[in-house]
Parts: sequence; C-alpha cells; structure tokens
Amino acid sequence: MLNQRTMAVGLHAINGSQFASALMLGMIEGGEAIRDMTMRGSEKASLNLLDCLNKHAIVERDGMEIEVPVKEIVEGDRVIVYPGDQIPVDGYIIKGHGLVDQCKLTGESIPISLSAGDDVLASTMLVEGKISIFTERTGKNTRAGATVALMQSAPVHDTRMGNYAAMVANQMVVPTLATSLGVGLSSGDLGRAISILTLDVGTGMRISIPTTIMSALTYASRNGVYIRSGRAIEKLAEIDTLVFDKTGTLTQGRAGVTGIYITDHSCSEQELLSLAATAEQGLSHPVAEAIIRHAKDTNVPMYEYTEWDYHIGLGVAATINDCQMLVGSHRLMVQENISLDVLNQRYPNIKSGSNSLVYVARDGQLIGVILYSDPPRPESQYIIKELQEQGITPYMLSGDVKRVAKTVADELGIAPDCVYAEEFPEGKVEVVKALHESGKTVAFCGDGINDSAALAYADVSISFGGATDIARETADIVLMENDLRGLLLAIKVAKHAMRIVWENAALVVVPNIGAVIAGVFLAIDPVLAIIINNGSAILAEINGLRPLLGPDNVKSFVPSVDIKTLSKQSQQPQKLLDATTKVATVKSVKDVVEHTRKPASQSVLLQVSA
Repeated sequence: MLNQRTMAVGLHAINGSQFASALMLGMIEGGEAIRDMTMRGSEKASLNLLDCLNKHAIVERDGMEIEVPVKEIVEGDRVIVYPGDQIPVDGYIIKGHGLVDQCKLTGESIPISLSAGDDVLASTMLVEGKISIFTERTGKNTRAGATVALMQSAPVHDTRMGNYAAMVANQMVVPTLATSLGVGLSSGDLGRAISILTLDVGTGMRISIPTTIMSALTYASRNGVYIRSGRAIEKLAEIDTLVFDKTGTLTQGRAGVTGIYITDHSCSEQELLSLAATAEQGLSHPVAEAIIRHAKDTNVPMYEYTEWDYHIGLGVAATINDCQMLVGSHRLMVQENISLDVLNQRYPNIKSGSNSLVYVARDGQLIGVILYSDPPRPESQYIIKELQEQGITPYMLSGDVKRVAKTVADELGIAPDCVYAEEFPEGKVEVVKALHESGKTVAFCGDGINDSAALAYADVSISFGGATDIARETADIVLMENDLRGLLLAIKVAKHAMRIVWENAALVVVPNIGAVIAGVFLAIDPVLAIIINNGSAILAEINGLRPLLGPDNVKSFVPSVDIKTLSKQSQQPQKLLDATTKVATVKSVKDVVEHTRKPASQSVLLQVSA
C-alpha cells in the first residue's frame, strides 16, 4: 500500500523545504503520541487494579495476626486491614469500621464510610480505621481481577466506521497522487504538487477513531461498565430494541418462599421442604437457592440423594430415602404423568397473583407445592421508562408462566405484545432472530446459562459481573455493578462516542478536501498545507479525548432513589392471604450472604413455573 505521507515528507526535503519536512514529522509524531498516551493510560488503569495482588496481607489465624502472601489467602480467611493498606480480597466486614477509597475501581473521588456487614472490594484502600474482612473471593475471581481480564481481552479498533474510513482513505491515495501529478505538470510548480500530496485524509481518521473508542472504553470501565470492543460501542449506539430475560435481570434473582401447600396429608410441610431442598442442592438458579435458603432459615434438615438427574428447563429428579422425587415445573409434572387434580380441587385459587409454583412429587404422586416470588429490581421500572423515552422498545422473555410474566411486565410498564412467556432457551433465540430479521437492531440482556445462546445471536449482548461464566464470557458488555442503571450509562457513552467519531470525520475530511480543491486552482504554501492536514488530525484526536470526561448530563441517568433501601424492602417476600395454610417467610436479608455463582461447567438451570 502506498504511504502518501512518507512520500510527502521526502518530496518536501528534495524540494529544499527542510522546515516543512520537520514540521510535518513533528505534527505526525504529536498525533501518534496522543493516541499512545491514551492507550497507556487505559493499560495503567487496569494494571493498577491488581497492584495489591502481588503484595502481602495480614490474616487472623488461630487467634493470631500473621503476614502471608496475598496469593495464599483462601475463601473464609479473616483479613485484617490497617489505614493506608489496600484491601486484597472481595468480602464483607465482620468487625470494625473505616473510610474506604474506591477511586481505582469505581471512580468515586470521596472515600465512603463502611462498617460491619458492608461489602468491600479488592484494590480499594482503607484510608481511616481498622477492619476485619471475611474473604469471599480472591485473585482473578475478585471484581478487580475480572475487570483486568475484560480490559486486556478487549479489541478497541474494530469499528465499521473505522474500517470504512480506512478503506476510503486507501482508495483516495491514487486519485490524490494523480491530482498532485496533474497540477505539478500543468503548473510546473513542484511545491504546489507536494502541497496537494500532503493533504492526506486517512491519517487523521486512523488516529482519531481509535483514540475516541479507547477513551469511551476507559470512561465506561472506570464506572463499572466493561465494553469488549469498538464494534460493541458502535452497535449499542444504534439499537432500537432491547430484549431482557426476566429472572435475575429485570427481577432481583433472589426469590423468596412465600408459602407451602400440602396435597398429601401423609407428608408435613417440614418434610416437603426438606425433600425439595435436598433435590435442589448444588443448583445455582435463584429459585433453588430460595428453597435451600428457606430450609436453612427455618432449621429444616436436609437429606442426601443417591441419584440425581437434571431435566433442562423443567426441574430435577432425585432418589432420596429410596423415594423417587420430582421437583420442578408444571411441564415436568405433565411430562412425567403426575396428576394435579388434587391441587386444583383443594386450592382452586392457588395460581392467582404473582406467585410462581414449584411442584413436588414423590413416587408418582403430587405431595405439595412451594410458592415463591421474585420481585423486580428496584431500578427496573425506571430503566424501562428511560429506554422508552429514548425510542428503544423493551421486550421481556421468560421461562415462567404467562400469568407471572404478565404481572411483572405490567408492573414495569412493558407492552403486552412485547412479552414472551414459557420460553425455552431455543425459544429465546428464535425471538431474537425474528426481531433481527424484521430489521431491528437488537440488544439482549441476560445472566443465565439459558440466556447464552440468545446473547450470541443478538447484535449487542449484555450481562452482569455476577452472571454465570458462560453468559459473562458471551456478552459484549458486562455491568460489573450488577445494576441495570449501568446499561443506561453504556448507551449514553456509546452514543456520545459515535457522535464524536462523526465530528472527527468532519474535522478531518472537510478542511483537507477543501484544500485539495483549492490547490487545483490556487497555489497553496506547503507549510499551510501541512498545518491544515496535520492540524485537523491533531484537533480531531484531541476531540477524541472528550469521552474521558463522560457524556453530557450523565448524572441525569441516576434516579433520585436509594437503591439499597428499596432493594431491602422489595426482597421481603409477599405473604399469602390464605388463612388455611401456614406460611413461613424468609428472615431478614441482612442475615443472608450473597451467593457466589459457580463456574459455568458446574452450574445448571432450573426453570420452575406454575
């Protein structure tokens, strides 16, 4: 490929204009330096997150405080942190209080006050106080570790706009050379010919677009949103349809047991709960976690199963105490020919309301059901409203029954014709494909194994830092704060970045093309041509740094609502109003430690529904 700029520098020197050659080289190097500085700044920000992982930390063992390498800390260790020390693990405070600086990880400039029960993150720093931390995650499993892995694996230059600009720039080389040669021959003025040759559009585009994209990625990462590529930014700025999975995405993913109904009086509520919890052991689905958590909170013992089989999207079959157990959805019961007549006769209104049902059968007979509810995230309604105001149509997909899905959708403000219930993983893929084929630009947001296929088929895929490994690795965008408000920030950042990309295209193309046209009819001084060409490139590159400051009015995307307070309120399970059945409710969520999801290879999905 012809290097137009190198030729221009050489011809300036041959023509005796050493100053022009030096000026051109200096301005080229200046533009390259700005781009490299942006790249180094991003790399430094990511590497700084794991500085603490190469150091030592103080751990309490056998009642004594000892110093050990951070890499030797394991889950369950009690880590002691003193003022000025970096916190080396993810966990929660079990003793003490202090001021914690989270600037490296979250961008917050003001240290926050934390005390017993509050979560802390690796790579943050204790400014004041002394705290004892219960270790939940270490090393690469911490949020800081995940952040670095995401940033290091993200290609940043692959935008269609950038590729198109490079193609156009390459195609303009020969016409520019021909124009330069024609002007030189017709005028007999080598200086005029060199001036036209100097006016290169491609270089400005090649350096300003990557700078803009890298700046946007850096700003997003500092605010808990990790975008894997420039192409993801470009597509996210164009979306007109956003498809959500329901459970764990629009809802909190921490279901609460709201009631137990017995259909076989030879079985007690306690025994039914014990059998169901035993069958659910090892699953990471929110409903399975809710049943197990409820059993532990009510001191119900669990058994051991001898055989266990997972029916994808339906439930589980297990052998417990020589009994054949089925725990799962209505579809599982129908598939296994379990009669539900006794449930419908005894509790005709059990399927009303927003509660979902887990059916429990023993040796071919239904012995009862467990009711649960998974309330919406406190920010979900706000997110849906904001998307609609931006002209983005929200859809909701769910494996749950239509009744429950409709109730959640109505509460959040999603149109009935945009709700798909009782969908298996392959059904979610078909919905995404149909929307895409209808001409829509589709983003999909989900967090489970059953969402991974739909994530792969969407134009842009979005997941959470706490999602299953396969969902997180499939996603183009990861919301590390596990807060949907990060989605609005990502969209705002993407649109802001692409607007700047187009601004930079205008800053580079307009003056250079204008100068080429003028150069055909008028004599343009070589130094002036260099200033026009390189000056426009540097100006575009400086403009490309604007995403580091964040999009305009970004604070307007943070609602005036205390998410933590609402979250605690909404996690309290709804009590059933049926006086004939004793209802046990989940204890305070403050006593429940957030469950860490298992690797994708160990995780399975249990969809349960009425």
